[in-house]
Amino acid sequence: MYSHDLFHTLHQLSRHLTNKLNEVLKSFGLYGAQWSVIFVLKSKGSLTQKELCEYLFVEAPPMTRTIQRLVKQGYVKQVPGKDKREKHIQLTEAALKEYPKWENAVSEHNQSLLKNFPEASQEQLLTLQSSWLKKLL
Repeated sequence: MYSHDLFHTLHQLSRHLTNKLNEVLKSFGLYGAQWSVIFVLKSKGSLTQKELCEYLFVEAPPMTRTIQRLVKQGYVKQVPGKDKREKHIQLTEAALKEYPKWENAVSEHNQSLLKNFPEASQEQLLTLQSSWLKKLL
């Protein structure tokens, strides 16, 4: 059975991609975890911390730290919801202004990683990953 090899390889690849992404984002003062939050907020709009945690599969304590760092950097703000305990996380104008630079750097990085990976294989991998993720949810 290949399950150990499969998962070991997935973990190695994930760590490698995370480290490389962190290198790309370092010049902007960001880390991959912060980029994930920024990207989701840009894509989906305002979300609660709980919604961010659920979508990104991150537990509350590390998400709280990530959000606090982004607030301190001026890239997100917390807006009170209907319930006093609930806060919606939103991108600030500063983040929206910087977003194109971040997105461009990440996009160039992603393209460099995929340059020797045939497009048909990329599509197949995306299909497999999406299907697997849907079955896990």
